Amino acid sequence: MELYEEKRIKPEQLKKRLGKPITLYERSETSLGECTLALVRAGREKYLVATGSGPVFDELEGTTEGSCKICPTNHANRLVLNSYLPYTKPQSNANKRTSIGLGDRLGEATCGHIRALQGTSVFPIFAQQSVRELTLTGRTFEDVIDKAAYAVFQEGYTGGYGADGDHLKKEADIEKALEAGVTMITLDSSDVIDNTVFTLGTHEVEARYEQMDATLCKSYEDRYRDQVFTVSDQSYTLDAEHLKRDILIYHRALDFIQAIYEKYIAGSAVSLDFEVSIDETDTPTDAKSHLFIALELKRRKVVVSTLAPRFIGEFQKGIDYRGDLALFEQDLLAHTAIAKQFGYRLSVHSGSDKFSIFPILQKTIKGSFHIKTAGTNWLEAMRLVALKDPDLYRRMHRHALSRFADARAFYHVTTDISAIEALDATQDAELVHYLEDDNARQLLHITYGFLLEDTDATGRKLFKDEFFSLLAIEEQLYADLLAKHIGKHLHLLGFAS
Repeated sequence: MELYEEKRIKPEQLKKRLGKPITLYERSETSLGECTLALVRAGREKYLVATGSGPVFDELEGTTEGSCKICPTNHANRLVLNSYLPYTKPQSNANKRTSIGLGDRLGEATCGHIRALQGTSVFPIFAQQSVRELTLTGRTFEDVIDKAAYAVFQEGYTGGYGADGDHLKKEADIEKALEAGVTMITLDSSDVIDNTVFTLGTHEVEARYEQMDATLCKSYEDRYRDQVFTVSDQSYTLDAEHLKRDILIYHRALDFIQAIYEKYIAGSAVSLDFEVSIDETDTPTDAKSHLFIALELKRRKVVVSTLAPRFIGEFQKGIDYRGDLALFEQDLLAHTAIAKQFGYRLSVHSGSDKFSIFPILQKTIKGSFHIKTAGTNWLEAMRLVALKDPDLYRRMHRHALSRFADARAFYHVTTDISAIEALDATQDAELVHYLEDDNARQLLHITYGFLLEDTDATGRKLFKDEFFSLLAIEEQLYADLLAKHIGKHLHLLGFAS
């Protein structure tokens, strides 16, 4: 006991060395033989602190005085932490647990996510980012995983988590994500899905089909034309016209999926989750098309963990589902049966704040599925700004209005800017109500990249420094807001242990 007390982290000593008040995250304190590790905060910065001696002490980069080393929370030290504390390293969802993607655009949300997960059996994907999100926030895959790993260490969370290279379209981006250590690839095949076919008439489909390679078309027709397939208690006939449309729409995407699977997934030395996304289309994925895709993936020996169809209704960013709930449930039943028969889980994209369909997902799927959230964490940060710094909120809101037209190029939303109450008519105490208004939520949701990265004439970030300083000061409040908000998602989804 005396030896342990001698090597414990001493905040007063750290305060003297760093010249700032120290917050010690007690749940992070971990003894590794002769060395004790912990995470601390000093102002806006967090540090990994090691006291004692031994291999982990020696391997960490940092500044040593006596038996205490103060280490930056950088990428190199994260890798050291991973090697000694495996629970801080992302892993695949090998047991196919119900799962949720918790994309953290800011690198500040994971602690709140962990608190929301308490009492559930869900498998979290703490590190989930698309190339678009990385570009808009100026981050990298490595940074996203680093922040998640240190948060896991900070909270003493040992339940396992994943890292998702989300909506990847290019091999170069897939390679970057895998090199960074992601454990899940979400392959977005939208660039090779021919959306133009959805709107073609019968004669136009015939004309387009006749231009295809005859041998390729015959191979498809021999396998599927007018064949009857039974899924659960439903029979589907892949009639000639529907099959031709599916071939025109998806055949290049299927080739792309197979090529990526064979090159990067099938022979991987580490376990990976492979998700196929076909949701970025102009029209919903009907059951016959899903069945055709499932049959082809099986024939091509492509093993997918999850598949994301385009469901009926509107899955817009940051707001609840828009559509007929009864029709959604009927559609979901068909997709669920196909996924179950072919041995993969369904994935629901843009799942943030879709509260009205969560009970339907729980009731209908009756098993493991995956749902993705992301921007709602940013919106909870904006809620915090509205609560704690009204002046900053007003400036960010005004800038969001000025950048909304630019942001719409990246997202499909039906926001009515004119319906948002004017800032001048809103008291400081009422600013938080913007986070309850669908139009204001979408305004703030899709302009996040501009709010974080835009600069003034001198090159200084307009809001980023103030914003992250406030998050550092109000770290506990942000975690509480997230625990409540994501907790509502988890409760309605039935993700209970």
